[in-house]
Amino acid sequence: MKTVSDQAIILSAMDYREADRIVTLFCRDLGKISALARGARRSRKRFGGALELFARLNVTLALKDNLSALGDCDIVTVHPRIRADFTAIAHASYACELAAALIPEHLPNQRLFRLLSAYLEHLDSGTAKPADRHFFEMNLLNILGYRPPLESCSGCGANLVDTGCLWNVDRCLCRDCAKGLPGERLGPAAVALLLTSLQTGRFGAASFSDVAGSEAGQFLDRFIGDLLPKPLKSLHFLRLSP
Repeated sequence: MKTVSDQAIILSAMDYREADRIVTLFCRDLGKISALARGARRSRKRFGGALELFARLNVTLALKDNLSALGDCDIVTVHPRIRADFTAIAHASYACELAAALIPEHLPNQRLFRLLSAYLEHLDSGTAKPADRHFFEMNLLNILGYRPPLESCSGCGANLVDTGCLWNVDRCLCRDCAKGLPGERLGPAAVALLLTSLQTGRFGAASFSDVAGSEAGQFLDRFIGDLLPKPLKSLHFLRLSP
């Protein structure tokens, strides 16, 4: 059994048996790992308040094929300002559940770890905005190889920044190719802003109007939903937030 140290973000946590907890960790160097925290519910002394959703920790793990064992852990941050704001909690919970659903087990991805860390830090330092959520979603999809094909029409190759598009099954189609088809429609402004989210390296750089933001949100909900076996519980919570 190999014992390693790493930095990790808690993506999910659940009670197990009478005294334990199972946590899903996204580790900087090791990737996504499920780990058993023995005695976490019986004694606060060992883990304290560390095993909370979206906390960032320094951890020691005894690695196993299925369920690793969580040893020592030290808190880097629990993102206290997120926990004091309902909307920020909703956005952070969604980001962690989405990451947990899409990230493969045991596949290191430091770029994605930096993206999630930066989003949580951004939420901890200011107002949670839909545009920042869309920035996170687009970059997450891009890093994992699920980038929406928004540059050109899947049918004729037209520039979708000029025409807008319709998402139909697994294709982004221009106005002409999409005639009569159902799907999520995006105007040119929404297409341009979603692509801008991939071209800038910081949160807050892409500002969506109400119309473009609504279109982008509906499109990404549909696009991401098609990738998942079941809806995310946190998405309903997110829609209840202001």
